[in-house]
Amino acid sequence: MRFVGVASPSTFLLLTTMLAGLAYWPGLSGGFLFDDYPNLDALGHLGGVRNWETFKAFVFSGWSGPTGRPIALASFLLDDNTWPSHAPWFKHTNLLIHILCGLLLCWASLLLVRNLKTVSERQAQWMSVLACALWLLHPYMVSTTLYVVQRMAQLATLFCLVGIVLYLYGRLQLAMRPRRAYILMSLAVGAGTLMATFSKENGALLPLLVLVIESCLPKEGRPVWQWRALFLWLPSLAVTVLLARYIDLSDNPWPNRNFNQVERLLTEARIVCEYLLHLFVPRIEGNGLYQDGYIISKGLFEPASTFLAIVFLAALLVVAFAIRKKAPLISLGVLFFFASHLMESTVVGLELYFEHRNHLASLFLFLPLAYYCVVYSAHFKLLPVLAVVVLGILASMTWWRASLWSDNDKLELYWVQSATDSPRAINAVAAHYMNNGDYEKANEYLLAASRRLPHSSLLTARLLLQKVWAGQASEQDFIQAGERLKFQEFDAQTVKGIRTLVERVTGGSTASNSLDYARYSLNLLDTMESSPVYGQFPLFMRLVAYLRAQLYLYIGDAAQAYGYYSLAISRYQETDAALAMVAEMGSAGYPEKALELLEQATQVLAQQDSRKLKRSRMSYEQDIAYLEGALREAMKTKNTATEAP
Repeated sequence: MRFVGVASPSTFLLLTTMLAGLAYWPGLSGGFLFDDYPNLDALGHLGGVRNWETFKAFVFSGWSGPTGRPIALASFLLDDNTWPSHAPWFKHTNLLIHILCGLLLCWASLLLVRNLKTVSERQAQWMSVLACALWLLHPYMVSTTLYVVQRMAQLATLFCLVGIVLYLYGRLQLAMRPRRAYILMSLAVGAGTLMATFSKENGALLPLLVLVIESCLPKEGRPVWQWRALFLWLPSLAVTVLLARYIDLSDNPWPNRNFNQVERLLTEARIVCEYLLHLFVPRIEGNGLYQDGYIISKGLFEPASTFLAIVFLAALLVVAFAIRKKAPLISLGVLFFFASHLMESTVVGLELYFEHRNHLASLFLFLPLAYYCVVYSAHFKLLPVLAVVVLGILASMTWWRASLWSDNDKLELYWVQSATDSPRAINAVAAHYMNNGDYEKANEYLLAASRRLPHSSLLTARLLLQKVWAGQASEQDFIQAGERLKFQEFDAQTVKGIRTLVERVTGGSTASNSLDYARYSLNLLDTMESSPVYGQFPLFMRLVAYLRAQLYLYIGDAAQAYGYYSLAISRYQETDAALAMVAEMGSAGYPEKALELLEQATQVLAQQDSRKLKRSRMSYEQDIAYLEGALREAMKTKNTATEAP
């Protein structure tokens, strides 16, 4: 079989990787987005990653998941070791990882087909190359590749693919070199799972994914049941049990979400169907990262598409099991897709919708298409031409989407045009108007959106922040915002907005209104703390104490500021946060109060688990000694100035 004059599968693979590079090239000039900032700004927290102390502080201080994802964080050091940085450096590396994943997918597909032993070697090569091309050039992968922080998802896919390749290669060696084969397969599942999991937690699904692959392969050549039990069944069972512990069918298992677990499961049925639709009927761009306005399923028929989605997915699953022997690759593509979504699209209280969840899940979805295209190409001569046309369309769509990703402003404005029910999208539009000096238009836009989405606390906080920013907020504005926030839905972005508001007020840039705004802000925090919504979040409660301390410090009430800094330190129980508060108190001209806080910070250091410290304990002790000396010197200088005639 030949594809439009291309001499060999290897040449076609080379052309595919070059085409992928060209298709993604426009997007490499884009900037950082959303979660890039909180995940990467720690690069500059200690003046850059320069030695073991700063390396440890960055790599082992991750917060994006239970593991901290240290391998993914370490990979960012390939591109820069400080912050702010230059996004294209990171995007270039992401593109290389994407292409490497494509090449590994080609190898994995080739080994899969070889294990089936149903076609010739030449056919197997063409199948693997075509399956790789369909995945590599698909526009759906753009958001994972060009969104810098999603390198975490990329690396999880990469290490899962390495594990799958080694496993399949070892499986082919079982009859000839069993000892070597078992070593390879054990290494594949063990090391592959470890590396993938410490890149992103869904990498822990690798044993289950290998088990899915094994269930679709012939029994001939299968590892002994003892090995399968130890390396595949037990780890898969452990992950399943761990996920089962998250099951909570109560009315409000996640106070920080506007859906419960039943609603999440119902909604995810529609979302997974939508994922499949866009994988097989691709589009250039959709709502992007503004998915917080996605309609939640409140019941089987609310909306009616929920029931249809569940029926479709159930039927798809049943068919996939039923045809495992007759059409193993179709079965594999479907079951692998479902298994990959087990962690992020079921009972864990994550946000509902993200495209990058399909980076791993979609790996083998296109292999059946490639298989039947090659098998029937001898009977239908136009099939190779049609395949090339499809690849050309995919590459052009990827190029257009990457071009859109090259300009953050255009990209976000594109997203908000379709995400009309997303508070985050509305917030972005308002910010755009403000940045262009159109304050009145920004306010009018937010007011209209708030009436349409009365439960959104983010829009309430944004409207107040805009008025403060313009110096036009009244005491009544603060009171009204507080009363609304008290009963509106929790949103982590709202908390961030309130923190930004306090930083704006204490920054002193609101001229004569600043002291009034500080007092109004204290009343606002009082109202929010008494809220049945916000009052139940420890994260918010510790932040409230810290924000109050900053406001009192700005007003000049050192006693109150000290009290709330002390309360915040006791709630955070984190050495870096404590030392930062000590520094704020000292820098404001209250070294004696700062010394008292330093004693409390020293106690926090003594009690904090060394594994949770971002640097060595000795490094913190040196900082404390330096701070103590500087504060005592400041006290002497202050006393001397007071005693001077």
